[in-house]
Amino acid sequence: MTHLQAGLSPETLEKARLELNENPDTLHQDIQEVRDMVITRPDIGFLRTDDAFILRFLRARKFHHFEAFRLLAQYFEYRQQNLDMFKSFKATDPGIKQALKDGFPGGLANLDHYGRKILVLFAANWDQSRYTLVDILRAILLSLEAMIEDPELQVNGFVLIIDWSNFTFKQASKLTPSMLRLAIEGLQDSFPARFGGIHFVNQPWYIHALYTVIRPFLKEKTRKRIFLHGNNLNSLHQLIHPEILPSEFGGMLPPYDMGTWARTLLDHEYDEDSEHSADPYGTPAKEVEKGLSPKSMKRSQSVLDPTVLMHMDKSEEENMQPLLSLD
Repeated sequence: MTHLQAGLSPETLEKARLELNENPDTLHQDIQEVRDMVITRPDIGFLRTDDAFILRFLRARKFHHFEAFRLLAQYFEYRQQNLDMFKSFKATDPGIKQALKDGFPGGLANLDHYGRKILVLFAANWDQSRYTLVDILRAILLSLEAMIEDPELQVNGFVLIIDWSNFTFKQASKLTPSMLRLAIEGLQDSFPARFGGIHFVNQPWYIHALYTVIRPFLKEKTRKRIFLHGNNLNSLHQLIHPEILPSEFGGMLPPYDMGTWARTLLDHEYDEDSEHSADPYGTPAKEVEKGLSPKSMKRSQSVLDPTVLMHMDKSEEENMQPLLSLD
C-alpha cells in the first residue's frame, strides 16, 4: 500500500483492487501516464496535476488511462467554458449559500450497505426568488468537490435520491434544455464521481416527460442507474435500506434536517445574514443560463412544451417504469 491509499480501509482497498483495477505496485506509473497526456491538450489549462488529484480521475474510470485523462480534460474544459459559474465558487457566495441552506444538496449521516454516500434533494425547496437553478448546480458541484476529497468515496461513490413532492409545473417549466444540458455535462461528463444510483420518488407526470426528453443525452450506463419509483417507496427500500433513510422516504429515521450539510460547509457563517436577490450576478437568470450553455442547444422551448408531450408514444411511457437493476 502506498501513501496515496492511506485513507482506505482494508475492505475498500480490496474493492479498489477488484472493481477498479487499482494496483499499489503500478499506482505511480498509472498516474504518470495520465499526466504525460496533458501536453496533448494545450488548449486547456490544467490547474492541478498532482498525484492525489489525478488518482480520483483514475478511480472514476477504473484505471483506464485514456478515459481518466479525457475526464480530467473535460473537468477543466467545463470550467473554462462556464467561467461565470466558478467566479465566486465558495459556500459563502449568496446564491450558493441559500441553495445549501435549502438542502441543495443534503447528505445523510449513514452510508448505504455498499459504503456509498447518500445525497438527497427535495426539489420543491427551490425558492426561485432567492437563487437560480445555476446556483443549485453550483452548490451541488461545490459539495461534491468537498466530499470527493474522501478517498473512501472516490472508490465507493454516491447515491442520489430526488424527492419531487410538491414540485410545481411552474418550477418545472424553468428546466430548459440548456439548463439540463449544463447539469448533465457538469455531473455526468466532467466530474470524477461514481454514481451507483439516481432515484426519483414522488415524481409528477411532467417529470416523467422531462426524463423522456433528457434520456437521449444520458450515457447508457447512467440510464441503467436511474430508478423512477413514483409513490412506490417499497421499490426504493429494496435498494436502500429504510433503517438509514429519513421518514420522508418511508425510512425509520426522523425527518431530514435541511441545514445539516450546509452547516458542515459554512460552519460559523451558517447563521450570518446576507442579502439575496433572484439573480446574485446582476443578470437575469434566463440570460445566465443562456450564457452558460457549453454547447449549442436550442432553448427556445421548455422541455415541458405541450408539443413535446403530444409526441410521447407508448414505448416512451414504458421506458419510464421503475428500473430494478444497477447492472
